[in-house]
Formats: sequence, structure tokens, C-alpha cells
Amino acid sequence: MTTNLGALLGIDLPLIQAPMAGVQGSALALAVSNGGALGSLPAAMLTPQVLRAELQTLRSGTQRPFNVNFFCHTPPVPDVTREAAWRVALAPFYAEAGLDITAVPAGAGRVPFTAEAADLLEAFRPAVVSFHFGLPAPALVQRVKAWGARVLSSATTVEEALWLEAHGADAIIAQGLEAGGHRGMFLTDDVTTQMGTLALLPQILRAVNVPVIAAGGITDAAGVAAAMALGAAGVQVGTAYLLCTEATTSPIHRVALQSDAARHTALTNVFTGRPARGIVNRVMRELGVMSAAAPAFPLATAAMAPLRAWGEQQGMGDFSPLWSGQNASGCRPVDAAEVTRSLAQGFDRRRG
Repeated sequence: MTTNLGALLGIDLPLIQAPMAGVQGSALALAVSNGGALGSLPAAMLTPQVLRAELQTLRSGTQRPFNVNFFCHTPPVPDVTREAAWRVALAPFYAEAGLDITAVPAGAGRVPFTAEAADLLEAFRPAVVSFHFGLPAPALVQRVKAWGARVLSSATTVEEALWLEAHGADAIIAQGLEAGGHRGMFLTDDVTTQMGTLALLPQILRAVNVPVIAAGGITDAAGVAAAMALGAAGVQVGTAYLLCTEATTSPIHRVALQSDAARHTALTNVFTGRPARGIVNRVMRELGVMSAAAPAFPLATAAMAPLRAWGEQQGMGDFSPLWSGQNASGCRPVDAAEVTRSLAQGFDRRRG
């Protein structure tokens, strides 16, 4: 079912900038929202103090709708045996770097949406709140909706789309296998269930009665037009914004995105403990892209972080999560407004 996503979300263009934790803040979201699309702020890695400051910046910088995105995973119980195995797997890299692996503190790295986060968010009442890994508890969903916000979430299978519709999502993001960053999968951990965007989108469209937004592999106007021709109510785009001047993408990550290496991406759990797509680098090759030793999400992050910091100090991305979709061809080092205008031509093609 195709509906007017612009009317639902209060935007001129049915285009959502994907929330990309670690490579953007409010500046990118503001540029996209002020360009007539929906800018997104990733909140899963922000402290309450930083989140409040970012929301204040958004509220003062635009009169247009914006999206705030949260994870809603269940924090895992730490597993001492699994953590020890993970440190054994990383020990050779620590030795190479001259780092003390016994000094690594345990830490989550990412936090789920909570009542405390809702308290903070309610003061700003964003027009859209989106989630990854399903939806939070029903009471939290209803609380978000009570101030008038639209609720979005990602589905990677038809079953997940049906679940999201039944649990209150106002629109569903059909996240194809091509998409960069974390898979939104939450009803299964079997990566063989994951489909490309062009296969997933029509199946979800047939299954649900809420608007469906296509995501994954869309980096230019032609991709936008193709998704809309299949019946999408709109598109979500992330990778194409990674080189924008408003993004905080690191220099090492920027170089990788513009190199031949960007043509080889893979799903990996070695950075966080959960499948996410990034450019293949040394640690992915040597540990295996899906490591049985990696602790449950997001606990793998803590022991990887010192290696990442050391590598980047040496000018290497060997231990960095170089998130990217399978199609980085649309990445350009320009302002986000230009990327948004370029993508918007795909909607004109569809109308033509």
C-alpha cells in the first residue's frame, strides 16, 4: 500500500536520511530537514547530556520535522566465558599494538530506549521517533505516540514487518541486505533470511497496510525512482550522505569510501556483536567476518575500541568499523543539501 509519506511525516520529499551513529550529529540532520526531507539524529551512543544538547540544536535550527533514532535491544547478561574467549582472540592484536588487554573495562557502547530517554525526549517532542531492532515496550511506544510523534522501525523480513505493524509502527522501513551499518533484524539471528531490497520491498508491501519505505543500495536518483516504481511510499538513504561536509565521518573512513576497497563489504559481528555491513578490513579478514567468539551485542565494542584508537593513530582503518552499504558509488564530498536535491530528482522521474 502506497500512501503519502510526506503528509504522514510533514515533509516535502518522501526521503529519510538514515540515522548513522558514530559518523554524524545534528548538523547533518539539520541540513537534510531544512532541505525538505527528514533528517535523523542517531541517539543510541549519546549520553543524556549530549542528547539534550543535540535536541536543543535541532529545535533551534529548524522549524521542519526531524527524526530521533534509538536502539531497542535487550541488554545482554555478561558472559565471563565468552568475554574471555573474545580477549584470547584479540590478544595477538593487542600484543602487536603494545596494549594491555587486561586493562580493558567492560562496557556496553550502546544503550536501548528507556523511560528516562522518553522523559528527555518529550520536552522536545520530535515529529518522528524511529527504532532499530524492533520496538520498545508497548507503554513506551504509546508514550511517544501520545505527544503526536510518528513511530518508524526497520524490518528485514516479512515476519518482522507484520510484527511491527501489529505493535504500532506507523510506517515500516524495508531494510534490504545491501544497507550499511547494523541489520535491523530482531525476530531471528539467521542471516540467511536476509533479502536484497528489490526482493524484500514487494513482499512487505503485499503483507502490510502501513506505508513502506525502501532502504538499502539506494544512492542516486535512479535508485530512488526504481524503489518508488516498485510501490515504496518513500526511501531511506544513508551511505550517500557519508562524505557530506556536515557528516563527522573520519578521514580514514572517508578515504576508504572513495577507494576500490568500498566495492567489498560484508556483514560482520566483530565490532559490536551484531551483524552490520562495512568495508572489509584486516580484523574482519583475520577473525572471520562472523566470529563465534564475539560477545553479544553490544559488548564486543569495549575490547575492540582500544585497537581502533591505536590503529587510527597510526593512520590505519584495520580495526575500525568502516560502515558502508554495498553501493558507495553515490558518495560525494559535497554539502548534504546537494545530495538531497540530487536524490529528489528520482521522485520527479517517477512522476514523469
